[in-house]
This record gives sequence, C-alpha cells and structure tokens, in this order.
Amino acid sequence: MAALAAPLVPPAALAQSYPTGYGPNPALPEPDRSLIPTVKVAPVEPWQGQDRPRTAPGFSVTAYARGLDHPRWLYTLPNGDVLVAETNAPSKPDDSKGIKGAIMKHEMKKAGAAGESANRITLLRGLDQHGAAQSRSVYIQGLNSPFGMALVGKQLYVADTDAVLRFPYQEGANAIDTPGVKVMDLPAGSINHHWTKNIIASPDGRYLYVTVGSNSNAGENGLDAETGRAAIWQLELATSKSRLYATGLRNANGMGWEPQTHALWTAVNERDELGNDLVPDYMTSVKEGGFYGWPYSYYGQHLDPRVSPQKPELVATALAPDYALGSHTASLGLAFYDGALFPKAYHGGVFIGQHGSWNRKPFSGYKVVFVPFAGGKPSGPPQDFLFGFLDNAGKAHGRPVGVALDQQGALLVADDVGNIIWRVAPSASPTAGK
Repeated sequence: MAALAAPLVPPAALAQSYPTGYGPNPALPEPDRSLIPTVKVAPVEPWQGQDRPRTAPGFSVTAYARGLDHPRWLYTLPNGDVLVAETNAPSKPDDSKGIKGAIMKHEMKKAGAAGESANRITLLRGLDQHGAAQSRSVYIQGLNSPFGMALVGKQLYVADTDAVLRFPYQEGANAIDTPGVKVMDLPAGSINHHWTKNIIASPDGRYLYVTVGSNSNAGENGLDAETGRAAIWQLELATSKSRLYATGLRNANGMGWEPQTHALWTAVNERDELGNDLVPDYMTSVKEGGFYGWPYSYYGQHLDPRVSPQKPELVATALAPDYALGSHTASLGLAFYDGALFPKAYHGGVFIGQHGSWNRKPFSGYKVVFVPFAGGKPSGPPQDFLFGFLDNAGKAHGRPVGVALDQQGALLVADDVGNIIWRVAPSASPTAGK
C-alpha cells in the first residue's frame, strides 16, 4: 500500500540526488523475506595507538577521553562539564530465545555489544591544548543500564532502563552521592528487547520526553509485551503525570529541538528481516498524538505482512517520517548544531551517529553523518562527517553512538567499541588536534 502521509519536502531538496535509502522520499523495494535472515556482523578490532577516524575536510579529530567502559551517551552541562553514560544491556533472559537467540547473542559478542554494564555516569571536565579532557571522575554509580540525561534547574534526571531518576545537582561537584528518587517507571522486564531509554527536557523545563523502544522486531513476542513501548512519553515534572506523546516509533533514541521551529525531532531504528534495503532508519519531527506505523506498517502506510492481526483503521492514520537515514544503519545519536565554532554551512543542521548494521550485506552506517536544514526541514543529502570506523577488511575499530556539542561548539562522539569519546573541531581551532 502506498504511503498516504507524505513528508513535507523543501523545494531545494527535490532537485538533489540522494543515496539509496536516504532523503525525504526514499524509494522502497518490495519486502525480501528469507528463511534464514541475513546476519553480517563486523568483528571488533579496537583502535591501536594513535589511530583515529577520519573527518570532513577542514576538521580534525582528537580523543577527548580514552579507556572508558562502553560509553554510549553524552550530555553537556551548562558549565561545560560533559557527562558520559558508561552502560550496556541489563540481564534480559527471555529476549531472543532459542536457536535464533543463541546466534544473535554470539554475533553481538563478536560486535563488542556483550559484557557487564558499568552502570555509571562519568564526568569529564576541562579541555587541554590537545583537545582532551583535563580531569575525569565517577559522577553517579550503582545505576541500572543508564542512558539518557537531562538537567532541569537544580535537578539532574537520568533514564535507567526501568525508571527515570532525579538527583540533586550542584554545579562544579565531582560526584553525586545522594540516591536517586524515582519519578517514573519505564517498561523493562525479562524481555526488554530495546533497553536504552533516552530523555530530553522541554525548553521551558515543564516536561521530560522519554523514548521507549519496542520489545521485539515486529511484534513477534505478542502485542501484550508492547504495552507502553515503541513510543515517546511526556512526563510533567510538577505533577509526575505521564502520557503517551507519540506512538508507533519502533526504537526512538536521539532527540533534539530543531533550532528554527523548536519542533521535537528524533532518530528511529526501524524493523529488520525484510531485506537489505528495508526498512530505512529515519529521523522525523514528532507530532503530538502522531502514530508512525510500528508494528503494523512501515514508512507511513506500507503494510508489514508478518504482523497479525492487522489494524487497518490505525494504519490509515500512520505518518510517514520526514527523512530516511539508510537501511539498518542503526541511527542512534542526534544533535542539532546550534554552536558558533563550525562554518556557517553547518548551522542549524543535524549530526546523526550511525552505530552500524549487523544484518545487511554490504555493511551500512559505522559513521557520523551531517544533514543540512533550511526552514526547519532537511534540505539536502547526507554528508559523511566522521568515518573510518570500519576498515577495508570489514573490521570495526569503533562504533559511533551518542553525539553532543561541547561548550566550545565542537562535536563529541561516543564510540562504544573503541571506548573513546572523540572530539571534532575545525582544523584552525587551537584545540582541534593534528
């Protein structure tokens, strides 16, 4: 079925050429289902010595911090301190059971995605002449697979895999020793298929928006297991009341406020096992009350033949995303550029951290891309900005996840395989590195 809810396309974007699976109007092939789904994982071979990824012309990349334990997500505080969630999946014994589950666990271990979670947030402070942090301290420990972070006034909110917690914040402190106060339960449990939960505060500080991914690929664990999932929640901080804000988003992660329109945008991982080029991951503005298809349809109103029973009346309302980000790229991080350090061409655009495919031949993702914006909408093809995480032999030296801007306006990238936070700045910057 053709998608009826088409995204708004800036006129300038119509005349430009987009890579397959990218852009405001991606061409979607027919589903290609096979008895044995594609599994192709890039084996890990961590960076050696001073090796590093490559970046766009005019920029240089340095290691802002090394030797971390699976750094996944980043948050920059107003005073310039940078928080890093060192985290991994919690125990989820009922996720991906059987032969298929055993294969997936083996492949994820090969990809560097296994291991115990450090369950902590680390604070990085300062910037030396080489573009590295001047100090590091354990900021909060004893968490439960933490991910998203947001400061509202004097309260720091952290999204564990099963709850949103509130901590008292004191500027300049090296650690928080006070136990967190739970302000919202989040869906978790023994399946907890998509365990990462992200948060972002509204500009006025009244609300938190919380991402909760699906509990399956396409509903195969039963729709009862999907209660409250595949959604973005809105939490009113003054009352602790929460409600579903948008649904049908299979696995939303990164969120950001578009600088011109102030609309909420998110990056979403779409479903697997429909072929190399289905379904594109995407980013989209988030409409209040909007339904984005999962699990019944993808990219608007394209039916997923695997889901039964269908809900045609709901599919008829499904919104098509604004911009495709390539199939199986695992687009996770999202950060709009509102700094002043980068050239003007980057202002207002968005950086996307693409963690990289595990189920596509050839590989896709394994880089950070930049998408320009104009008039509050994407205005051109993606540009490779930080790349070289995957070498010519198909080995992953790193995998980019969260992206954020530091206080100076440089881009920080969490590399959870290299265990490094990379910092990218214009080459002319004194702290850009060599």
